[in-house]
Order: sequence, then structure tokens, then C-alpha cells
Amino acid sequence: MKLSLLTTLCAASLLLLSGCAEITPKPKEKVVVDSTLPTISLTKNGIITDMKTVAFEWKSITDPRVEGIYVYKKSPQDKAANELEYYDTIDTRYSTHYVDRTVEPDTKYSYAFRVFTKESQGVNSKVFVVNTLPVLQSVSWIHSITGLPRIAKIIWRPHVSERVSTYIIERKTFEDKEWHQIDELSGRLNAEYIDTGLEDNHVYMYRIRVKTYDGIISTPSQIVKSITKPLPVSVTKIEASKNLPKAIKITWSPSKQKDFERYYLYRADDIDGSYELIAKLYNNHFTDKIDEDGKTYFYKVSVLDKDGLESEHDKNKVMGMTLTKPNAPAIVEAKLQGNKIELKWGKSDPRTVSYIVVKKSKKGWFDKISKEYKGLTKSLFIDAAIEPDTLYTYTVYSVDKNGIVSEPSIEVQIKTPESQEIISASKAKATQEESVKAVSTKSSSSETTVAPAEELDLNGL
Repeated sequence: MKLSLLTTLCAASLLLLSGCAEITPKPKEKVVVDSTLPTISLTKNGIITDMKTVAFEWKSITDPRVEGIYVYKKSPQDKAANELEYYDTIDTRYSTHYVDRTVEPDTKYSYAFRVFTKESQGVNSKVFVVNTLPVLQSVSWIHSITGLPRIAKIIWRPHVSERVSTYIIERKTFEDKEWHQIDELSGRLNAEYIDTGLEDNHVYMYRIRVKTYDGIISTPSQIVKSITKPLPVSVTKIEASKNLPKAIKITWSPSKQKDFERYYLYRADDIDGSYELIAKLYNNHFTDKIDEDGKTYFYKVSVLDKDGLESEHDKNKVMGMTLTKPNAPAIVEAKLQGNKIELKWGKSDPRTVSYIVVKKSKKGWFDKISKEYKGLTKSLFIDAAIEPDTLYTYTVYSVDKNGIVSEPSIEVQIKTPESQEIISASKAKATQEESVKAVSTKSSSSETTVAPAEELDLNGL
């Protein structure tokens, strides 16, 4: 039994190899018809059609003269041809099946078969008219979920046909002219698709096609629309202070967003500069602590919702500034009066509540001393703690109620003479201060008026 089976397989292999080695025979132009040759006769269920396939089955041919079968076909495209035309060759009489895979769904075709020998052909078979199956319909139900943050969700009922292998997801916007395939999901039982990375408050349309294991693609499903969630509404009426010491207070109108999460506050050095996120807030105000006087910043505020969407905020910016320094005092007179030095200045800023006088003394090349006198409320400073042959430099600062110190006044210098009449600093009385009753730049004959440092000519010292 095994030997017989092996012999049969070897014979079949030889027939196949022999057929591959020769050119497939085609019908001759001049046909010699032999009516004694068998005619192809289909079996009871001899035709099976699918969407892109037509299969035939016929009864076995036993006549040893037959070498093969010619296949004739007429397609809808062959409207000019009145008869069927040669289409294919089956180069063995042992075959009882033929499959045509070059057909379109829901299309009518005509077929006929004829056996052939080396010298002649048999009579044509009956013409078999077949109609391929229509394209598979897509899913029967599809639905979209709208209002999601930069996301669209599509759900559908899984296809009933077990031939379905994948779902093809197609998308289109109002701006698009054609549909675009955005994904393909494997598995017939899949029932949802989530499209991410979408624009805010944008309309997207979706449809689905199914694909079978043999590559047949269905008609498109019903079209569904999905609208992504809009951005939160921006805040309005942003204000920033310009008169607080070492701080800027920013306030804005409260958000009316139903799913409000928090505010984001941004700051930059320039109005069109790079803004940095400096605070995440639940209240509609913030005080920015800044250890610098007269510092300017620009601010903008955004609203964040519970889905993480952030409102637009580039169009609404505001400038804030910390309180500037008070104006420096204007020194109007500095003179050596006997064994004292008198310094007078005018009040140049109404914010000033006190003054600071910085005194620097230099005797020789290396003996340098600096001393500050704070909390002065008068506009006259009398320094009795002086020594002979010493260069003194004075600078005055204004101080406001917040403790903000002004820039230094103009610097003035006085050089004491080499005289024994000047009391030494160790024996001098305490430094005094008085109010300026009348500002005068004239000096009496007994006074020595000293000009500011920048106007002095020290070459003679």
C-alpha cells in the first residue's frame, strides 16, 4: 500500500515538473474541432462565488487523448466582444477545479471550457454566467463621544462576520477634500478607537471599513462627528502694582470656568520676552517678592481646567514695578567752619523721612576710615570730630518710611589744614545736626567753602 502511494506521488510530481518546463499551450488560430472529445460538465455544486473569487468544479476527464483545458471568459469591460475570449489554460486533464481570483465584487462574468489535444479541440462547454458577491458591509453601528480634551473616541459594534481581521479607521475634517486612513486595528472583537493629539474645539469626522483575512475591504460605515473640548476662557482685567516696596501685587478677575482647576502665573523681563511660570494658584491674586527697588516685570495669567487644558494668555499682559528709590539729597553747601565741618543739603523727595551721612577720612596713604551716621532728620550735619591734615569725603542718602535708601548724593571733599587750632578727633564733641533755615551758596570772609569733589582741583594739595 505504501509503495503504491509513493508511486502515485512521484507520478504527480513528474507531471507538474513537466508542465512547468514547457510553455503553456494556447488555442491555435485555426481550430480543428473533434466532436468525439469529452465536454466539460460541472458537478452539482460546481460553481462557488465570493467577492473577489470564482471557483469551478467539473467531473473527471478519463479520455487519454486530452492534454488540458482552455478557459474562456467575458468581463463587463469586454463590451465590444460578442463572444468569450481565451483567458487561461489548464495544462493537465487530471485537474477538476479552477479558481479565478482576478474578479471584482458584485460583477457579472461569463465562462466556458474546452478540452484540447495535440491536434484538435473539443466542443465548447455550456456558458456559465456568474455574479460575484457584493462587497462586505462595514459595521452596523458606530458612535462618537464628543467634548474630550484633544481626543476623539469612536465606538462600534463588532462585525458579525468571522472573516473580518482588521478595522480601518478613516478621518476627515471640513478642510480636507479626501478621507485619510489614520490607523488599522487587528482583531474582529475590537470595539473602540481613541484618536489623540487633536486640536482644541475642532470638528473631526470618522468612518470605518472592515478588512477580511483575504484582503477584501468593505464599504465605509456611517459617518460620525466628534468635537474636541474648547480651551478654558481667558482671564480679564489683569492689574499689577507699581508702588509697593520690594514687591509687585498682581490681581485679575476670577475665572467662571465650571471645571476650573487653577491659575498659572507667568513673568518676563520684557513684554515680548520669554515668560517663566512662577506660581500655580487657586486664588486670583499674588504678591511677587522682589529684593530690588524700581524693578519692572511683565505678567500674564492663564486658566487651567481639570483636563489640563490651558487658556490662551499671550494677548493679555500687564507691567508691574516695585517702588523706586527716593531721590538723592542735593548738597548745597560744605565748608570748614573753625574746628568743625558743616554740611547742608535740600530735601529733594517728599517721601524722605530720614538721612544717612557717610563719612570717609584719609590721612596718609593707608590710614582710611569710613563711618555712617543714620537716622538723621535734619538737613544740616555738623562734624566736630575732625583732625588736622586730613581729607574728608561726605555722601548723603535719603531714606523713606519703608527703609528704602536712595542713590548717593554728589560726593564732596574737604581737606583740613595743618593747624594746631583744630581739635583732635578723640577730644571733639559729638557730631551735631540742624535744620537748614536758608540755603545759601555764598560764604563769609571767615568761612572756607568747599566745592563738590568733581569740581575740585587737587593738584595743589
